[in-house]
Amino acid sequence: MHRSATEPEGTTRRRRARRSAGAVASAALLLPLLGAAPSSSAEEAPATELQRAFATASAEYHVPQDVLLAVSYLQSRWDTHAGAPSVTGGYGPMHLTDARTAIAAAPHHSEGTEDARGDGSRRALLPDARVPADSRLPARLKTLTKAADLTGLPAERLRTDAAANIEGGAALLAAAQRDLGEPLSADASDWYAAVARFSGADDSATAAAYADDAYAVMRTGERRTTDTGQRVALATRSGLEPDTAQLGRAGLRTASADGTECPRTVSCEWIPAPYAEFGDGDYGNHDLGDRPASQSIKYIVIHDTEGTWDGVLNLVQDPTYVSWNYTLRSTDGHVAQHVKAKDVAWHAGNWYINAKSIGLEHEGFLTAPDTWYTEEMYRASARLVRYLARKYDIPLDRQHILGHDNVPGPTASTIPGMHTDPGPYWDWRHYFALLGHPFRPTFGKGSELVTVLPDYDANQPLYTGCTAKGEPCAAHGSSEVRLYSQPDESSPLIQDIGLYPKGDPSTTGVNDVASRVSTGQRYALAGRDGDWTAIWYLGQKAWFKNPRKQPTAVRASGPAVTPKEGLAEIPVYGRAYPEKEAYPAGVPVQAVSPLPYKILAGQRYAAGDKVPGEYFYAPTFDTTPHRVVIGTDMYYEIQFGHRVQFVRAADVDLVP
Repeated sequence: MHRSATEPEGTTRRRRARRSAGAVASAALLLPLLGAAPSSSAEEAPATELQRAFATASAEYHVPQDVLLAVSYLQSRWDTHAGAPSVTGGYGPMHLTDARTAIAAAPHHSEGTEDARGDGSRRALLPDARVPADSRLPARLKTLTKAADLTGLPAERLRTDAAANIEGGAALLAAAQRDLGEPLSADASDWYAAVARFSGADDSATAAAYADDAYAVMRTGERRTTDTGQRVALATRSGLEPDTAQLGRAGLRTASADGTECPRTVSCEWIPAPYAEFGDGDYGNHDLGDRPASQSIKYIVIHDTEGTWDGVLNLVQDPTYVSWNYTLRSTDGHVAQHVKAKDVAWHAGNWYINAKSIGLEHEGFLTAPDTWYTEEMYRASARLVRYLARKYDIPLDRQHILGHDNVPGPTASTIPGMHTDPGPYWDWRHYFALLGHPFRPTFGKGSELVTVLPDYDANQPLYTGCTAKGEPCAAHGSSEVRLYSQPDESSPLIQDIGLYPKGDPSTTGVNDVASRVSTGQRYALAGRDGDWTAIWYLGQKAWFKNPRKQPTAVRASGPAVTPKEGLAEIPVYGRAYPEKEAYPAGVPVQAVSPLPYKILAGQRYAAGDKVPGEYFYAPTFDTTPHRVVIGTDMYYEIQFGHRVQFVRAADVDLVP
């Protein structure tokens, strides 16, 4: 049974739970009419169940299959995620949102208790890291309810059944098209405004950016094997030109990009974080600076939030809370800028990193960590990071593009409380491909380094702690590879004396980074044994499975450091601070505090930049006494554990 072009929106229709073989065959016959002729590779292989589901929903709701496939790709890249919600409560290939259900199912715990400023010279700032979910959820976070009304399918089925989920997405697109007064055309170019409306954006710039991405996907085509092993293809439509004028009739607000530091390729608005006093010498929620004139910007730090878009924006506008430079919205990739790049936001828990970084928060209100990120947010984030990297000459590699979970604790006491976002489910391999800098093997003469590079979908290590009872997390692709003390999965995990100062063993907890390496990180080789590779990690030889037929790491080239000859061990630091002689009068000397780690003679660690010790003194609202102190003592950034660390150049030799 098909809905006619004149059938009113909101009519509830009950369907049989199973489609007949005839309906599927009819949908296949309609493919050319709906603008979705399969590519040559798709013709060579039989259509998968998921590909047929797109064809069926396309025929049922008179939505061109190209449109349906492109929108789904922007949301989930056609993955089902075993029924788990995204970071904003979106389910299935079409990312139908049911935030209230997702919140109710999530365990409530915090993944870190760090001082966001990370400056030992000032009072610690310890806001609650977990933001309560917004009780007044916007329409973009409850599209599954509307899809259930339009299709007559139960909400639970829309959440867990991929075919039903695709049908729900098709129903929403068709409803948007009718609502706009447009025909249910077989021509994909006639659906621009409906695609823009599907994004959930309430402003024309964001909606247009989303629709433009969808049509770019249609023009270039896509094909991939999904997380359930199904091949899905969208053929190339190089001459497709959508009717963009439709958007003017969609009734969306105009959002100004005035004041922002964003590329034109993203939708961006200025929602400033306050620089304000709030009594007794306290102020917030960032520091005024003069970067890059006064000090270079060397890092971009990737975070995820623990609150809805509206709730997070309320917090960043509170001077008593913390700050970051940008927030990105999950459903449509919209960007809000809060702190200028010249100023220093309080986001990373390490003052040295804060003073030299820009922080990007990606929307996600769930405390359940086994969730996923939308493709549109990945794409918007990559465009923003590419722009910032060009502007501030930041290399696009994992020594400079850090996760919050790669930021070191500045002192020994802070290590256990450091945050662990964006976590093991952030797809660094895909993200760097979007950045235009995909990870590849590199070879140098005598190279003894490796780059961690697992196949994200196939790499599914066991994690625990995704429910309140500590049960195993759902099987899910991961960017991270687990480390063992011997080349045997039954041997103990690598221990982290900083994270567990009492000697407790590392765990498989999803927020436990003690014995994990992440995609794109480089480490020095320490040995091989069959399908196992050893690296130097936290002062130990750490083993991970690296079979030749399905490698989890590839050869790399680059410099490494090793203790100077004659030194049995050297200290490791969480920040690169100047020597005491560098501090001028009136600026308190900051301790160069070693962490509880040691590098032993003979060990090697992949090295990044060589930098002078540096400290930004900014203890008061009045900027008059602010100073940037730069010493002569030099440091190397190294990949020491899951987090980057620093060693004094005087303590090491650089090994090419």
